[in-house]
Amino acid sequence: MSLIEQAAKRLEQLRQAGVEIPEDNVPHTVTPPIQPKQDIAPPTQVTAAAPAPSPALASPVAAKPEPHARTLPQQQVALNLETISASGLLVPNAARSQLADEFRVIKRPLIANAMGRGSMPIPNGNLIMVTSALPGEGKSFSAINLAISIAMELDNTVMLVDADVARPSVLNMLGLPPAKGLLDVLQDNSLDISGVLLKTNIEKLTILPSGTPHPRATELLASDAMIRLLDDMASRYSDRIIVFDSPPLLLTTEARVLATHMGQVVIVVNAENTVQAAVKQAIATIESCPVKMMVLNQIRTTKSEGYGYGYGYGYGHDKK
Repeated sequence: MSLIEQAAKRLEQLRQAGVEIPEDNVPHTVTPPIQPKQDIAPPTQVTAAAPAPSPALASPVAAKPEPHARTLPQQQVALNLETISASGLLVPNAARSQLADEFRVIKRPLIANAMGRGSMPIPNGNLIMVTSALPGEGKSFSAINLAISIAMELDNTVMLVDADVARPSVLNMLGLPPAKGLLDVLQDNSLDISGVLLKTNIEKLTILPSGTPHPRATELLASDAMIRLLDDMASRYSDRIIVFDSPPLLLTTEARVLATHMGQVVIVVNAENTVQAAVKQAIATIESCPVKMMVLNQIRTTKSEGYGYGYGYGYGHDKK
């Protein structure tokens, strides 16, 4: 009991005993709300601190950009031009040849359509698929030569895509080792196409390899991811002609899916071996493509019994 409480109690006892107490001696508060000593917190000691720097005066700290986890710098590759020329492929600055002249004829309407200089505008005209009805008709040979011939133009750049993922041959024919490419981009959303392109020593030619072999390669080629990639390529590289070495039309369905997104399709036909029924069947599978052209391969010419080319315009613009 506090001293004040004891005093108040004593005064009350005196009143009950008949002792007169002056009013001035009566405390106004009998039981003031005084906290026990242990509950009274000691005064807080305040120490002056340096003021926090204003955001405007703080030293700027450059935020580190978060790099793309799987984007690789564009790789440089050197083609052995003498070796690929000896294998029958075109190379820049070579002496004029019949093969070079024939591909000049082949590429002219394709370039015009790709650059919007044809008789009518063609959606995705810069996407050109080179295919055949059956394997072994020379489509890869034609795709590579077409891409190199276009790269030799003064005003055009070319991307050559090995889209025959089941039987890729572009890198092998050019004397290059296997590399990441199309399949890797399709199965890994974090990998950008620019990170797997191969920039060659042919100044205006880049290559997109087929990529790392995958057990479901053909399914990836027909997937929604491939469709999105094609749309992205057509818009992102609108100033570049993109040549696809595609699977044969009658061997798998993937080439037919690809054809629906192409502006132009070139069908390579082995003039000596492919039967007419197979050619007609192959053409029927790509009716939706606005421009279809045909290259006859291994024609016997009057000058020699060697390798020759002819170009057919019979399947030009679709009038639908």
